[in-house]
Formats: sequence, structure tokens, C-alpha cells
Amino acid sequence: MPISLGLHSPKLDAVAALKTTAGRSEAGQFIIEGPTLLEEATRSGAEIEGVYATPAGHDKFGSLLAGLHAPIYLVPERALAKLSDLETPPGILAVTAQQRLAPEAVVDGGGPVLLLAGINDPGNAGTLLRSAEIFGVERVLFGMDGVDPYNSKVVRGSMGAIFRLRLAKIAPERLAPVAQAARYEIVATDRGGVPLDRFTFERRSIIAVGNERRGVADWLTGWDAVVSIPQQGEGQSLNAAIAGSIILYTLMRQMDKSPNNSEKP
Repeated sequence: MPISLGLHSPKLDAVAALKTTAGRSEAGQFIIEGPTLLEEATRSGAEIEGVYATPAGHDKFGSLLAGLHAPIYLVPERALAKLSDLETPPGILAVTAQQRLAPEAVVDGGGPVLLLAGINDPGNAGTLLRSAEIFGVERVLFGMDGVDPYNSKVVRGSMGAIFRLRLAKIAPERLAPVAQAARYEIVATDRGGVPLDRFTFERRSIIAVGNERRGVADWLTGWDAVVSIPQQGEGQSLNAAIAGSIILYTLMRQMDKSPNNSEKP
């Protein structure tokens, strides 16, 4: 049976705290909003701490809620609207646990790793997570001082990928020691690098996609190789999500043709 909460319930205050980076970090939790993300989370085996729905949302999404093994709370519409990050709240959100992996646990399987090196735009970050999953990269590092991986726009933009990828945060000074210990090559993306069509990725590659305006130089303290995407037009640069997706697609094509393509990443 659902549990009714009042407008000023302390439990709702705890959920509201998850709208900030500091609150999410302290609690080790984040908000997922809407039936699509909730369905993706449960399908992926994410640990749902609790579901918060308006009476109308509870009625509308009853079939989705029926299979959940988590507390369900009925919340006044006005209260849920304050928790929502959307212009038109769907009437249902949930709280789930963050991954608390160390970078070493992400860079541990021999497969390629995507590094978001100081990316600040949550839309770009979410798209890169989605592309990573589509193109077979299962491991992602988020550089410190960039966007929080559990920002609501990152979560929505990932379209569920955030529940299935292995994620960790890493500081710039930690990257080289972690890469060296796991025998990984750090590949920076920059306009002055080797053209992508002439570059061969190692399976143990950490592919660094940089800040939307400043690239990787402000975040990376060093790298082993630099790759670039050839351009014909006069545009200054590609959007970080587009550039990263092109590189991930090329990586996938190379891994498919590799004699070691039977090795699991």
C-alpha cells in the first residue's frame, strides 16, 4: 500500500536536497523522473530507494509500480512540482543509489574507457553516455570540476545508459597513475592530433573528450597520443558530444575488425 506524505514531510526535504550536487554527493543518491527512466532503471537492476507519485501519477502508472520492490509514497501535486526539474512534471519520480566505484574499478577490464575531461554541459555529457553504450564502451570516467554525472539533465540525456555503464569520478592528478597501473594509453582529442582515419586505437585506451570551448588542455596534465577529426568546412570546432560520438563510432569499427575482437572489454 502506498504511504501518504504531507506537504512538509522531512522525507520530501531529503529528496529536495538531491537537486544539488552537494546533496547528491552526501546522500549517495539521485533523482530519476518520469516513467521512462524509472522503467529503464528497474530493467537495468538499479536499486530504487523509493518512488514518489501524485495520486494521478499513481493511477496512471500503476502497472509500472506494481512490480517494484520499493516504498511508494503519495505526494501532493504542489510538493512534487517543487521536486521536479521539468516544466510539465509527469507526476512520478524515484530516488536511486549512485555508483560508488573507484576509478581503478572502472579501468580494470582491458576495454576502452571514455573520459569526460572537464565537460560542463549536462546535455553533452548525457549524449556521450548514450553514445558510449551504443558503441560498446562500457566504462566512463567523469573528470572532477566538470558536470556531475548525476545531474538531472545528464541522467535524462543518457536515456537509461547511466544505469548500465560503469562510472567513476577522477581528479586530473589521479588519471596518469591509474592509467599506468592498468597499462592504459591516454588518448586526447584535439585539432592538432593525428587524423582519426589514420589513428589506431589500442584496446586499453582512455579516450579524453574535452571541454566544449577549451578542449582537453585545461584538464589533462599529460597524454600518450592525440587524435583529431578531419574537417573540410570552416567551422571552428565540433560540439563535444558530436565529436566524442564520432570517435566512439570509429573506435567501435576498429574493435570489430581487430583480431582480438572476441575479447570482452
